[in-house]
Amino acid sequence: MSVETPWWDVAVIGAGAAGLVAAFRAAELGARTILLEKNKRPGVKILMSGGTRCNLTHDTDNRGIVEAYGAPGRFLHSALASLSVRASIQLFEAEGVFTKVEDTGKVFPESDRAVDVLEALLDRLGRSSAHLAVAEPVVAIVPSGERLLIDTAQRRIAARTVIVTTGGQSYPGSGTTGDGYRLASALGHSLIPPRPALVPLTTAVPWVRELKGITLPDVVLTVFDGAKKLAQRRGSLLFAHFGLTGPAALDVSRAVSGHSRPSSLFVAVDLLPEMREDQWLLAWRDELSAAGKKAMIGLLSRWIPLRIAETVLREAAIPADRRAAEHGKDERQRLAAVLKRLMIPLTGTLGFEKAEVTAGGVPLEEVDSRTMASKRCERLYFAGEVLDLDGPIGGYNFQAAWSTGWLAGTSAARRAAADAGASDVASISESTLQRNTELR
Repeated sequence: MSVETPWWDVAVIGAGAAGLVAAFRAAELGARTILLEKNKRPGVKILMSGGTRCNLTHDTDNRGIVEAYGAPGRFLHSALASLSVRASIQLFEAEGVFTKVEDTGKVFPESDRAVDVLEALLDRLGRSSAHLAVAEPVVAIVPSGERLLIDTAQRRIAARTVIVTTGGQSYPGSGTTGDGYRLASALGHSLIPPRPALVPLTTAVPWVRELKGITLPDVVLTVFDGAKKLAQRRGSLLFAHFGLTGPAALDVSRAVSGHSRPSSLFVAVDLLPEMREDQWLLAWRDELSAAGKKAMIGLLSRWIPLRIAETVLREAAIPADRRAAEHGKDERQRLAAVLKRLMIPLTGTLGFEKAEVTAGGVPLEEVDSRTMASKRCERLYFAGEVLDLDGPIGGYNFQAAWSTGWLAGTSAARRAAADAGASDVASISESTLQRNTELR
C-alpha cells in the first residue's frame, strides 16, 4: 500500500465533539490537518445528545468541572486552562449559537437544537483549512520513524502526529464501537475495561413498572451492595417500564455497571430528602392529630404523589383506607422508614445501547495531562471519551471533550511544527495566532 504525499502534520481520528475541536484548533495553528471519520457524516452523537438539544456545558467555572469528576478531575486542569468553560461558550456564541442556562445549571443552545451546535463546529472546521474525510474508518496506526502511518479502509497516509478522538462505546449506533481502544492497545496502552455510564437502571420489581411515567423531582438515590454504600446522588427520578431513569439514576449507574454482580445490588430512594426521619415523624404526628378521621392515603398524598403514596403504604404493610386516628406508633415508624428508604432490587442497566457515556478506556496515568500526549507512543495524543474519564450528567462530559480536544490539537500542532522545522510548516503571523487563540 503506497503512502500518500505530502505528509499531514496532524491526523485526527474521529469527528465527534473532541475530534472536531482538535482538528480545527490544529489547523488554525498552521498544521496541515486531516480529520478521518468512519461514518458518512460527522458529529452523529452530538445530534443525539440531550434529547437532540445538546447540553454543551455546565454553568460553573473550571473548578466546578474538576470537582464534579471527583479525584480524576485533576486530569482536566491543563485542558480547562487551555479552553475554559467561559471560552467554550464564547466559541459557540462567536458562531451564532447563543446559549441559555436552565435551573439545573445545564447550558443549552437557545434554539434547543443540537444541529446548531454541530453546524457551528463544522463552520469553524471549514474555515480552518482542515480536511474532513468521511466514510473512512481507520484500521491501524503504525509507527515509522518520525511519523505515524495510518491505514484506512481505502489508503495509507502519513502524519507527524495523530490524535485519537474515537469516543467510547456508548450509543454504538452512532459509530462509537470502541475502535479507539483497539488502536490504543496496539500501540502499547493498557485499557480500563469499558462499561456503560449515565445509563438507565433495570429492575424486575412489578410495582416499579406500574409507576412508569411518574417523575419525582427531588430524591436521594443510593446504591447498596448489602450494607455497603457504593454511590449516592440527589436529583430527579423517573419511573419507567424497565426500571429507573432520570438524572439521579443515571449518575449512580456507573457503580452498577461496574459491579461484578449487578443483580445483587439494590437502590434506596429517599422520598423526603429535605427532612430527617425524626423530623418527619414529628410533623406527621401533628398532622394525624389534626385530621384523625381522614384516610391515610389522603394525608400521605400531600407529601408525595398519590400513586407513590399507594406504593409506600403497601411496602409499609399499612392499609390505604386506614384512618389517621387508627394509626399506631409501629405503623408510623414503618411508614417513615419506607419514605426515607424505599428499597428497589436491581437487575442491572440497559447497557451501552442506552448509555450516554462510557466509563473506562485509556488510563489517565498513561497520558500526559499537560499535553494529552501518550506516554506509551511517541507523537500520539488522545482526547474525549476514549479516555477513562466520565463525569456526571449536566454537560460535564461535553466540556471535557471540548477542552481536551483543544489542548490535544494545540499540542499536536506544536509538536509537528517542532519536528518539521520552520521551512516545512505553514507559518503563522503573530496577529493570526492571536486571533486564533483569543478564545483560550
